[in-house]
Amino acid sequence: MSKYKPLRSEGAKFSVLIEKKAVWISFILFIICLAVMIVSTGSGSQFISPIDVIKVLVGKGEPTYEIIIMKLRLPRIVIAVLVGASLAVAGAVLQSIIRNPLASPDVVGITEGASLGAVLFIFMFGGTVSIHWMPLTSIAGAFLVTGLLYVLSWKKGVDPLRLVLIGIGLSAAIKSISYMLIISGPLQLAQRSLTFMTGSIYGTSWDKDVLTLLPWVAILLPLTWLQSRNVNIQALGDEVASSAGAHVQRHRIVLLALSVALAGAAIAIAGAIGFIGLMAPHMARKLVGSSFGNVLPVSALLGAIILLLADLAARTAFLPNDIPAGVLTAAIGAPFFMYLLYRNRNRF
Repeated sequence: MSKYKPLRSEGAKFSVLIEKKAVWISFILFIICLAVMIVSTGSGSQFISPIDVIKVLVGKGEPTYEIIIMKLRLPRIVIAVLVGASLAVAGAVLQSIIRNPLASPDVVGITEGASLGAVLFIFMFGGTVSIHWMPLTSIAGAFLVTGLLYVLSWKKGVDPLRLVLIGIGLSAAIKSISYMLIISGPLQLAQRSLTFMTGSIYGTSWDKDVLTLLPWVAILLPLTWLQSRNVNIQALGDEVASSAGAHVQRHRIVLLALSVALAGAAIAIAGAIGFIGLMAPHMARKLVGSSFGNVLPVSALLGAIILLLADLAARTAFLPNDIPAGVLTAAIGAPFFMYLLYRNRNRF
């Protein structure tokens, strides 16, 4: 019996090759993610046991616990899952189409572009325009920076190392512009923007944050998964992909647009949370290999688990202070990035 299961649409416009091992690993990671969500929901200044958390979730809990869980903690947990999954998938797409293990939205400047778009929204429309429009300005900022990055990196093609190095420089330049805006603005907006630049899911709510991000994730993640065949072909290299009949440049633009939109929407809600898009795809490939149909769901689950754990530690390790989750992901991700640089030192 084959260990692979092909899924094809009518006319074979979309096809995904699923490995049975990846299905089992995804199921195990899903159970781990659920367990972390329950533990994280019950953790905080007032501890609530996992049994009481489950009772509240099924509608049989105590009213006091219901307010804490449903109004205060669960929106934050759901946002952690959505943002972690979105950033991880955005990173997996970037690493595959650029064929560079160092690529991720925060390394090549996409995160900073999205952050600048969101900071501009806060300064120009904060309090006067609905927060539901912020993902659009964030995504617009991410697209502008991605376009600029491609133009600056182009020299008879895009060299992976050149793209990463220019991306790092571009990221620093855009971040400095964001900080200049923050320093020159009113104190109240500056504090809000500074927290946003660090990356935090503190104070998230159902209507303002979850309902804003959920439609983007619900549409973009399945669309990205349906592009698995094109991602796998891109990973073979432009010449091989072209000889196989693939429209390399067209597919690359579509995939890049999906990656930027996912990262931009997530950053609009949670701020510049870094390194999840770098770490999760590497961990996923270690578990299920390089086929994108397997890597995408595993990366999404790993990204969600990483941000859930980072937020749990940020909320509970330094009580009564609640530090931004982005600080912890950066503390883990920066050494991981240095390790990747060292491991790939002879590749370029």
